[in-house]
Amino acid sequence: MRGFEKISFEQFKNDIEDDIKLYNSYILPKRSTSQSAGYDFFLIKDITIKPNEIVKIPTGYKSYYQSDEALLLIIRSSLGFKYNLRLTNQIGLIDSDFYNNKKNEGHMIVSLQNQGKETVTLKQGEAYVQGVFINYLKTDDDNATGIRDNWSALKDKDGIDER
Repeated sequence: MRGFEKISFEQFKNDIEDDIKLYNSYILPKRSTSQSAGYDFFLIKDITIKPNEIVKIPTGYKSYYQSDEALLLIIRSSLGFKYNLRLTNQIGLIDSDFYNNKKNEGHMIVSLQNQGKETVTLKQGEAYVQGVFINYLKTDDDNATGIRDNWSALKDKDGIDER
C-alpha cells in the first residue's frame, strides 16, 4: 500500500495560494514509462531560479507507504546536466511517519539551488524531481521504539492498522 495524495485545500492555501482552480488543476506524481523507477513531480506554478539562488518549492503532495519503506526525492538528471540545478539536501529522504503529521499534513517541500551561471525558468506542469519508493533493512540489534508523536495510522481497506 503506497501512493500519493494532494494536501488538503486548507494546507494548500497556507503553503501555496488561496486558489481553488489552481488546486484542482495540478496532477499527482506519475511514472512516464512502464520501466521508470521514479514518479515525476510536476510544478504547480512557474518558478525562476537565479544563479546561486535557493528556491523552496511546495509540491502540493503527501505520500503514504509501509513502515519499512521510505520515499527518496531525486532531481531529474536532465535538470542537473542542462542547468546545474541540484537539491540542496542532495537526496530527500521522507520517512513513512511523515504522512499526515499535525504540523503540515506531510506536505513535501523541495529546495532547489541553481549552481549554474544562467537564470533558469521552469514552467508549470514540468517535471523537476522524481520520487522513488524503497524498502530498507534494519540491524539485528535494532531497538528503536515508537513513532513520531503526530503519526496518523495507515489503514488498509478493512480499517486494519498496517504499522
